[in-house]
Amino acid sequence: MLISEVARQVGLRPSAIRYYEQIGILAPAERSSGQRRYDKNVLYRLALIQRARQSGFTLEEIRQLFFGFREGTPISRRWQKVSQKKLAELDAMVEQIEVMRRLLRRIQTNCRCDAIEQCGKGIFENQSGDRAIG
Repeated sequence: MLISEVARQVGLRPSAIRYYEQIGILAPAERSSGQRRYDKNVLYRLALIQRARQSGFTLEEIRQLFFGFREGTPISRRWQKVSQKKLAELDAMVEQIEVMRRLLRRIQTNCRCDAIEQCGKGIFENQSGDRAIG
């Protein structure tokens, strides 16, 4: 298959496929008459890359999924390991978002300041965050 066919089937731009080759998460395609030629397996690898991206994995984390394990490690085991780490990361982000929500709600409810300095003074004097802002 030509790169344009692969791109169409998986919903990517050809430039993304070339980039994945460039950074090493896709093997370079065979060339025939100067054009990249792919076998059907590239569709499956790209589907896996897309699912990992949809799940929040960075390209470096995807590289780890593909190449960061001993040869012969089943993909299911690899997914379990990288997913466990990503879930812990997401849990920490959720906790951080909840803290941010509480702070924003407190500001909405409690800030009655007229000047930036007044607001800043209130925040400075109440660094613990337990008392009213401003």
